[in-house]
Amino acid sequence: MIKRAQILADSQKYSCFLWGPRQVGKSTLLKQIFPKAKIYDLLLASEYQRLINDVGLIRQELLAANDHRYPVIIDEVQKCPALLDEVQWLIVNHSFRFILCGSSARKLKQTGANLLGGRAVRYELFPLVSAEIPNFDLLKALNHGLIPLHYLNEQPMVLAQAYIGTYLKEEIAAEALTRNLPSFARFLESAAFSNGEMVVYKNIASDCGVSAPTVKEYFQILEDTLLGRFCPVFQKKPKRKVILSPKFYYFDVGVANFLLKRGRIEWGGENFGKPFEHFIYMELCAYSHYSAKQFSVAYWRTTSDIEVDFILGDHQVALEVKGVTQVQDKHLRGLKAFNEEYTVKQSIVVSLDLAPRLCGKILVLPWKDFLARLWAGEIV
Repeated sequence: MIKRAQILADSQKYSCFLWGPRQVGKSTLLKQIFPKAKIYDLLLASEYQRLINDVGLIRQELLAANDHRYPVIIDEVQKCPALLDEVQWLIVNHSFRFILCGSSARKLKQTGANLLGGRAVRYELFPLVSAEIPNFDLLKALNHGLIPLHYLNEQPMVLAQAYIGTYLKEEIAAEALTRNLPSFARFLESAAFSNGEMVVYKNIASDCGVSAPTVKEYFQILEDTLLGRFCPVFQKKPKRKVILSPKFYYFDVGVANFLLKRGRIEWGGENFGKPFEHFIYMELCAYSHYSAKQFSVAYWRTTSDIEVDFILGDHQVALEVKGVTQVQDKHLRGLKAFNEEYTVKQSIVVSLDLAPRLCGKILVLPWKDFLARLWAGEIV
């Protein structure tokens, strides 16, 4: 049995938004934690039509029930932004608690919807992380991805294909986030080639047959719908000239695998390194949020191509990810250069090594050890 991270502790006291991509388990988690809560599920056509026609119904029904024991859950809240005015009125005047769940805040932002003026805590649910899975299988995670249904299924690529198709239809088309679906579909594949790489808008624009500003807007759609995120450049008073372009990562390694048409990923194989780095990045982002430490995750690269994969926080930790069975001195070049420029609390290489070891001031950690220390709060 896979248990999700308990990230909703404050929902016992406050209203909150719970954002996350489709199928990461938001609705399942909420039903498990609050089995007796009133749920308005806007994915149900009848419920959506009823409330879109008269948003005041939610106020009338909740006042009639007058039940404050559990929060009120509104699932896919972005489909009816006008509900948020009613939600705020009920919070302020009758002390109701709400959990507002959705896969995209884009429509709310674009329509100028009421985001409750700081009255709701913001949470995000990620795909599964290693700490949530008994007997975690890294190779399975790299091949299947960590969307719960995909990780557990024996045909993850079939599900990934359906996921991308459904997402285009339900999220992008239904919410009219872009008018040119064929171009956006081409962009999704082209963006996959930038997964874990510096983003060069003009190159992607050329591949997709659209302008660079359109490509920037497409990336913004991916961010707003939680399908991907940018890893910015670390540039705190650099002595060396640094690259300024961010990197981009899809929210799940399995989705990236499908879009890139990757073959089977094997230990230490030619196509192992990139998915391994992608996986570690998502673990870092999830831990930063779930732990409430909210440290930044950036990367560092100079114009002379010296690079460190991830810088955590205000250069507290410099981290390299290497899909090799034995880290050698050549793999430490970036960390050594970064340490010459900044004072770092920890310099770490995550690898397939069999045991932890020290190379000067740089700690080499097998991936299992790193993940255990990360989720125990010992890295950041």
